[in-house]
Amino acid sequence: MTRPVPTPQQMAMDSGHTKRPYSIALLNPNTSERSTTLMLASAWAVAPAGVHIEGRTVSRGQDFIADAEALQQAAQAVLDTVPSLVAEGFDAVIVAGFGDPGVAELRQRLMLPVTGLGEAGIAEASAGGHRYAIVTVTPGLHHSLVAAAHAVAPPAQFAGVRYTRGDPYELMRHPDQLQQALLQACQEAVERDGAQSIVIGGGPLAHAAQDIATRLQRRVVDPVCAAVRLACARAGLTA
Repeated sequence: MTRPVPTPQQMAMDSGHTKRPYSIALLNPNTSERSTTLMLASAWAVAPAGVHIEGRTVSRGQDFIADAEALQQAAQAVLDTVPSLVAEGFDAVIVAGFGDPGVAELRQRLMLPVTGLGEAGIAEASAGGHRYAIVTVTPGLHHSLVAAAHAVAPPAQFAGVRYTRGDPYELMRHPDQLQQALLQACQEAVERDGAQSIVIGGGPLAHAAQDIATRLQRRVVDPVCAAVRLACARAGLTA
């Protein structure tokens, strides 16, 4: 994975004039390098000075996590991959899948902090007592999405999950169609479910959040950005 060009401040840190950057591994639990690239763009956009984020992609599993079996495979792939990240010297790990595969197990095994996209995105969408909805493309993950929502925020705030229409695999292959389908589902979450805020339920979908927020004039959370902010907050840094 190509690393971002360091800022002058980061170069100064690396030169020994001050401490090294806080290093976060963004681990994609599906096998798509394109998804890793998309999520890194979101992550780099909100990373504060002094925080260095690198992407890693699991080597086995599915290129798109669409059902419970794929989520379970992703969890095992994450658990198998993270020891190498520890050996590389990362200070923290973001598991960049909305189902937070392997996160609970990693926290039992590791000393370094682990942040999941789902927990971060839901926490940000529900902040301030807002009624929020999850909008995504994977009805096969419905039970895990609802469980994640109830684990992070009071159930009374949860407006439910809205899914895009059409075959999710086809949508993932056509970004323009995916963007329009997500916008339509978000509109339904606002108009039919009374959602005051929305979290996009998937790292590879997250880049759509800003455009949809502008169109709907609602808070629409990019869970990758939320995970970077939460990981930095846990480290006492500002994102």
